[in-house]
Amino acid sequence: MPGVLDSVDQRTQLVGENRLELLLFRLNGSQIYGINVFKVREVLQCPPLTILPKSHHVVVGVAHIRSGTITIMDLGLATGNESVGDPKDAFVIITEYNGATQGFLVKGVERIINMNWEEIHPPPMGTGREHYLTAVTEVDEKLVEIIDVEKILAEVSPINEEISEDILASAQEYKPEEAPRVLIADDSKIARKQVTRCLEALGVEVTAMNDGKQAFEHLKQMLADGINPVDHYALMVSDIEMPEMDGYTLTTKIRSDDALNKMHIILHTSLSGVFNQNMVKKVGANDFIAKFNPDVLASKVAEQVKAVGGVMPQE
Repeated sequence: MPGVLDSVDQRTQLVGENRLELLLFRLNGSQIYGINVFKVREVLQCPPLTILPKSHHVVVGVAHIRSGTITIMDLGLATGNESVGDPKDAFVIITEYNGATQGFLVKGVERIINMNWEEIHPPPMGTGREHYLTAVTEVDEKLVEIIDVEKILAEVSPINEEISEDILASAQEYKPEEAPRVLIADDSKIARKQVTRCLEALGVEVTAMNDGKQAFEHLKQMLADGINPVDHYALMVSDIEMPEMDGYTLTTKIRSDDALNKMHIILHTSLSGVFNQNMVKKVGANDFIAKFNPDVLASKVAEQVKAVGGVMPQE
C-alpha cells in the first residue's frame, strides 16, 4: 500500500494535540479493525514465507524483508477468529512493538484516518475477559475494533517479567503503612498486570487506571477530597497510547495544573524512537521507558522512591 506512512514530522502535531492516525484493515468478513500508524513500519503484499517447524500455531512463517527476517502472524488466528486464509492473497502489516519487529497477516488494508483520542473509547462492558480489544471507535457509522497487540505478543512470545535478583536485593520489605505508592495508567490489561506485578515485587502499592482521562479525574478527585496527589504518590507511570486521553495530553494537563505540576511522570510505552523522546521533553515528562523491561522499570521507580524520601536499602 504505497504512501501508507508519511514523514514523522507531519505527525508531530497530531500526537501533541491528543490526536492519532489509525490504519484500518480487515481480517475476515465485514468487521473493520484499526492500529495506530505510529506502530506501523510498512504495509505490503505478503511475500514468500518460510515455514518454521514447531512454531506457535498463529505463526504462518518468516519473511525476508529488506535484509531482515521477520516473523509473520495470522492476526485472525491470533485474536481467536478464523484464519485470514492463503498468505498469497493477503497483506502484511509490519509493526514495531517493544523494540521488536513483527508482521501481521490481514485480509485487506482499507485506509488511514485522522482521529482525536477522545473519539477512542474502552471496550464496552460485557465484552468478556478474554477479548483482544484495547479500544473501539466509530468510523462512517461502523464500529472499528482496535486490537490489543500487547496481549497477542504476550501469548505468542512471552517476555521475561522477572526482576533480576540484584535489583530485588536492593529493595527492602516495606510495612503496609509505609509502602510507597505509585499511580499507573495503561489501557492494555496485560500491560497493567505486568507493571503491577513488577512494582508489587518491590513492595510498592499500585493504583491502576485504564486510561489518561480516568487517571486525571482520579487526581482531581483526590484534590477535591483534600489529598495532595504529589505527596500521596511517589510517581506516576503512564502509557502513551490510551483511549479518551493519551499520555502526552495527560502529562500536559498535569504540568498545567498548579496543584499537580510537581508530580514525577514516567512515560512507559511500546512506541519507540527519537520522536517520542522529543515529545517527552515537549510535554514535560521526567523520563521515558520503552516497554517492557522489568529491571529498567524497577530501577527507575526505586530511584524516584529514594529521591522523595522513601527508605531503600544501601547497595
